[in-house]
Amino acid sequence: MSIHIALHHQTEYQYDRELRLGPQIVRLRPAPHARTRVLSYAMRVQPESHFIHWQQDPYANSQARLVFPERSDTFCVSVDLVLEMAVFNPFDFFLDREVEHFPFSYDEALARDLLPYRDWE
Repeated sequence: MSIHIALHHQTEYQYDRELRLGPQIVRLRPAPHARTRVLSYAMRVQPESHFIHWQQDPYANSQARLVFPERSDTFCVSVDLVLEMAVFNPFDFFLDREVEHFPFSYDEALARDLLPYRDWE
């Protein structure tokens, strides 16, 4: 059993005169590796004369780089999406024997990879 939800987001700027918009990075798209399934996604950008380049950040999240060749007095980004919210058990996983008891230590290669996430130590 799943639930479908629709989300709408809009960011809009109105300027008192036309100006040259610099490149904009928009991070309004769910990650492809998220558990929540995206059923539909649409992004509209104003001014309509723009270039869009989809990129990925280092964590595989989608981001749109927008470039505007002409001057404009408006900047607007509107996103509509429909998501499928499914129930899942967050405790449905297994632990390796090495980590069944806390505290535990990681092997050297994995510890090096995890260093940015363990800065509290």
